Amino acid sequence: MTVLWNSVQSVLVVVLIMILGYVLRRKGWFDDQFGGTISKFIKNIALPASIFVSVLSRLTRGQLVSFSGYLVYGFISVIIGYLIAFFLVRVMKVRPGRRGIFINAMVNANTIFIGLPLNIALFGDQSMTYFLVYYIVNTVSTWAFGVFLISNDDPTKPKQAGNHHIDWKKVLPMPLVGFLVALVFLLLNIPILKISFVNSTLTYVGNLVTPLSLVYIGIVLADAGLKSIHFDRDTIVALLGRFILAPVVMVGLILLGAHFGNDMPTLASQTLIVQSATPMLAVLPILANEAHGDVEYATNVVTTSTVLFIVVVPILMSLIQFV
Repeated sequence: MTVLWNSVQSVLVVVLIMILGYVLRRKGWFDDQFGGTISKFIKNIALPASIFVSVLSRLTRGQLVSFSGYLVYGFISVIIGYLIAFFLVRVMKVRPGRRGIFINAMVNANTIFIGLPLNIALFGDQSMTYFLVYYIVNTVSTWAFGVFLISNDDPTKPKQAGNHHIDWKKVLPMPLVGFLVALVFLLLNIPILKISFVNSTLTYVGNLVTPLSLVYIGIVLADAGLKSIHFDRDTIVALLGRFILAPVVMVGLILLGAHFGNDMPTLASQTLIVQSATPMLAVLPILANEAHGDVEYATNVVTTSTVLFIVVVPILMSLIQFV
C-alpha cells in the first residue's frame, strides 16, 4: 500500500503541473507560439544540458560495458514490438493513412516530455543513466524507422521504391548529441564539471526540463481538446499495445536475462519497464499531417494515452515491485 501511495503522489506532482499548463493555455496566458518555443528550448538546450551533466556525474568508464548491455534489452523489445504491430495491422486490416501511426503508437514512446519528468519524479536523478538507455533506443527507432513507416503510408500517392531515406539530423537530435559529447568527455577523462560556473550553469538549465516538459504536455492537451477523445477499435488496440504489451515484453526480457545470470539492478529494470509503458509520441499528429495520414486518429491516440497514463502509472508501479 505504501508503494501505491508513493506512486500516486509522484504522479500527482506530474499531473498538477500538467493541469497548470492546460489551464493557463485555456485562459490565453500562452499564445500559439509558446508551446513550440518551449518544445524547441527543451529539446535543443535544456535536455542536452541535463543529459551532459547526468552522464558525467553518474556514469563512469567502468560502467559503459553494462550500459551497452542494457541497450540490447531496449532494442530487442522494440524489434518484438514492431513484429507484433505489423502482424496486428495485417490481421485487423488497419486502413491506409493510419497504419504507420498505429505501429508507432504501439512501439515508440514519448520519452522526453512525459518519460523523463515521470522517471525523475518516481526514481530521482539517479535513474537518469538508465533513462538514457531507453531514450537512445526510442530515438533511433522513431526517427530511423518509425517516421519512414508513416511517410510510406501516405494514402494520396503511389508507393515508390527508394523514395525514402534516413534523416540523420533527426536520428541525431541535440539530446542524443549531448549524450555523445558527454561520452567523449568521459572517455577522455576531461573534468569539465569541476569548473564551478560550468557545472552550475548546465545544472540550472538542465533542471528546467521537468517543469517545462509538463507544462508543454498541458498545452498539447489543451490544444487537442479533451472532448475529442473517443475509443474505436484501432485506438483501443494501440492503447493495449502501449500500456500492456510493451511493458510485458520488457518484463519478459528482463526475467529471461536474469534466468541466464544477467541480473539487472532494480532501478534499471524499473526505469526500462516504466519507459516502455509511456504514452504515444507527441509528434504523431504532426508526422501524420505531413504524410496526409489520419491526423484525427493520431491526435486521439496521443490524447487518450496521455490522459489514461495517469491511471496506468500507479498500477504499473505496484506491479513492478514483484519483478
